[in-house]
Amino acid sequence: QCPGIETLCLDLADWEAVEAAVSAAGPFELLVNNAAVAELQSFLEVTRSALQRSLDVNFGAVLHVSQIVARQMIAQGLPGAIVNVSSQASKRALRDHAVYCSTKSALDMLSKVMAMELGPHKIRVNTVNPTVVMTDMGRINWSDPQKSAAMINRIPLGKFAEVDDVVNSILFLLSDKSAMTTGSSLMIDGGFLVS
Repeated sequence: QCPGIETLCLDLADWEAVEAAVSAAGPFELLVNNAAVAELQSFLEVTRSALQRSLDVNFGAVLHVSQIVARQMIAQGLPGAIVNVSSQASKRALRDHAVYCSTKSALDMLSKVMAMELGPHKIRVNTVNPTVVMTDMGRINWSDPQKSAAMINRIPLGKFAEVDDVVNSILFLLSDKSAMTTGSSLMIDGGFLVS
């Protein structure tokens, strides 16, 4: 759809490689941090490797890439917007999601601090917090009908989110139509948190 877009394939846990590639790719006006992993383990079975990978990708990479991009935005002296893709799991405990829920909660708070510190530079920072989204990862983790039925039954709209549900919300938060919105979490959960 956008032939001018240049794609970079990076290991987000490799800070030096990310620093070099993202710094060279700028300048930026908009940023969406969407990379995430979900290694499902019960609390008593969480492994150090799963914890470290989740922290590196779900939290550390967002912090690092946002630092690089925000510094460029500030140097340009232009307003910008950052949207971090969080989850309803940042607000509600889910079985076997100890690490995932925790990293997404940390991401929500990081986003609020970013909004506070970057606001004076006219950079807005928000999160979108979807329910299960029917991506490849969503299908892998929610393909068991018994498991998915229990979750869907808690969603008043009775379904999981589609990719466009999230994309449209991100586009709103990146646009001037949300010019006075920063430090907010936009729930895209079909009402999960009200039930």
